[in-house]
Amino acid sequence: MNQIVFEIFQWFSKNGRNLPWRNTKDPYKIWLSEIILQQTQIIQGQAYYEKFVENFPTVNALANASEEKVLKLWQGLGYYSRARNLHKAARIIKTTYKGKFPDNYVDILQLPGIGEYTAAAISSFAYHMPYPALDGNVYRFISRLYNIDAAIDEPKNKKIYMAVLTELIHNQDPAIFNNAMMEMGALVCKPALPDCKNCCVANYCEALKSGTIAKLPVKNKKLTIKNRYFNYLFIDYKNGFYIEKRTGKDIWENLYQLPLIESLKPLDISEIAEAISKELSIQSTLPITLDKEVKHVLTHQKLHTRFWILKPEKQPQFKNNDIIFTDRLKYKKLALPQLIANYLLHL
Repeated sequence: MNQIVFEIFQWFSKNGRNLPWRNTKDPYKIWLSEIILQQTQIIQGQAYYEKFVENFPTVNALANASEEKVLKLWQGLGYYSRARNLHKAARIIKTTYKGKFPDNYVDILQLPGIGEYTAAAISSFAYHMPYPALDGNVYRFISRLYNIDAAIDEPKNKKIYMAVLTELIHNQDPAIFNNAMMEMGALVCKPALPDCKNCCVANYCEALKSGTIAKLPVKNKKLTIKNRYFNYLFIDYKNGFYIEKRTGKDIWENLYQLPLIESLKPLDISEIAEAISKELSIQSTLPITLDKEVKHVLTHQKLHTRFWILKPEKQPQFKNNDIIFTDRLKYKKLALPQLIANYLLHL
C-alpha cells in the first residue's frame, strides 16, 4: 500500500465521523445523502437525510410521491433543482430499472442530477467500484498535498487531479479511500485554517514544504453577483392572503410565493402603487405599507426584497389568474422559498 494512503487510512479509522450513510450499502440512501450534501453542510444535511429516509424509505416510495411533497420536505435546503432531479431520477429508476437502483457507473451517470462525482461516490460506496470521487474537499487536499497549481475551476485541469487519485485508489478499498480523502479535506485540510500540525501526511505535503498552502487551490474565475429587486405583496383579505406558484426556469421553480413584482431598482410607495395597479389590477388608492426589507443572498444573486402589506376591503381581481387565495393554515402545507416562509413566520 502507498505510504500516504496507509497514513490516511489509519487516520480515518480513528477520526472518521460516524454518519448514517456510511453505515449502509443501500445505493438509494447513499445517493440521497450525496444529493442532499451538495452545497449543504453535514450538520444541516443530516436532519434532512433522516427526514427523507423516514418519509421515503425506498426509491419507489420517493417515485410515488408528489413533487409538491418532495419540495416541501426539501424546504430550507435551497438549490431546489436538486430535489426536482432527485424526484425525476426516482421515477426513472422505478420505470426503467423496475425499482432497482442501477449497479454500474455508466447507468448511474445517466440519471438526472448526477454528475461524475456523484456517480463515482455511489459506485464506490455501494458497489466497491474503483472510481475516485473528486469533490471540493478532495480538490483542495490533493492540490496542497502535491503542490498542484492547476486551477480547479478550469474543466481541462480535472484530468490532472483525476490521474493522481486514480493512481492512489488502485488496489485500495474504494469506499474507504473516497471517504477518507473527503474527510481529510473536510476536517484537516480546511479552506482557511488547515490543521497542518495534526495532519497525518504533513511530512509528505509539498505545499507545506514550499509555503504555498494559503495559495492553493487556485481558482481563476471570479464569481459574478447579479442584483435583483423583489417586491412581495402580502394582500391581507378576510382570514387569509394570496399566493402564486413560480414557473419558468428561474430560482425556486414550482415553489409558492407571495405575489411578486420584480423591478430594476428599489421602488417607493408611489411607484409600487402604480406597479400594483398596472400589473395586478388592484386600485392604487389602497393603503399600502412597507413592512419589511430583507437582503437574501444566493450563490450568484443578491435579492433586495421589500414586503408590502395591502388590506383591500373588497375581494381583489387579478390580471394573473395564477394568483390564488389561501388561509393561514393551508399555506403551511405548501413548499415555499425560505425567504417567504421566514416572512410569514414573522407575521
